[in-house]
Amino acid sequence: MDIKHYHHTKSFYIASITIPWTLWFVVAYVSHKYYGEYTLLTSLGGLLGLLAPLFIALVLILPNKILRADFLNRLFNFKSIESAYIIAAFLLMPFSILTAQLVSLLFGYGTEQFQFREGFTFTSGIFPVWFILLFAPLVEELAWHSYGTDSLRTKFNLLNTSIVFALFWGIWHLPLSFIKDYFHSNLVESGIIYSINFFVSLFPFVLIMNWLYYKTKRNILITVIFHISAGYFNEIFLTQPASKVIQTALLLVISLYLVISNKEFFLKRINGQTVEADSNEHKLDYKY
Repeated sequence: MDIKHYHHTKSFYIASITIPWTLWFVVAYVSHKYYGEYTLLTSLGGLLGLLAPLFIALVLILPNKILRADFLNRLFNFKSIESAYIIAAFLLMPFSILTAQLVSLLFGYGTEQFQFREGFTFTSGIFPVWFILLFAPLVEELAWHSYGTDSLRTKFNLLNTSIVFALFWGIWHLPLSFIKDYFHSNLVESGIIYSINFFVSLFPFVLIMNWLYYKTKRNILITVIFHISAGYFNEIFLTQPASKVIQTALLLVISLYLVISNKEFFLKRINGQTVEADSNEHKLDYKY
């Protein structure tokens, strides 16, 4: 697939931040001004903001026969994917949080972190939290990896694509930190260091996710699995906030290792041409 067809980068990203921001800041205002009075309205506003990037991606993809075929193929094709990448998508994030909790014991934190949490650390309006933990990653990755990532990839190497997107993604989440009782607003209340940690953690998280994405021939569901596993396993344990800082450090080490051991994969520009990951040789196959 020639990814030069994913060329509406500015249109996609401007619309994908303008619409959610508008909806979410309105929801944030209502959540504080009329707390508990308009739960249905604020929940729907939050949901529409979440769905907006996917709608924008589909508007750009569906009218184009080439993009439409590419999207469907990448969504359902698991035949040529090495099982190691599927396993990594499922297990890397639970491994990182459990390892971080284990390391935190050295700093005096307790073993209760390994117990399962009875409830959740945030609310989500009329929607059950478990639904948001599954639905949000699905919707986001169907947008980011159906159009957004490849459109950036036509302009940057993979390392810079990941850095630029992580920066955008962190800014994209900003209005959520103002919505009362949402995960991000609770995070802000827990302390500035943990808010900074969330932002910083996006960079290794995106880099690892994009490594999986291109190593599996741009398979979208791999990124959905990876994203869901991150949200789910970071929520179910009685994890101390400090352990999540340690987790970020571990992810940074893993992402640094991936870049160093796959220099050409991350650093070579493709100039809008075809990009496929050769999972056997661990390199890019360029077709001109």
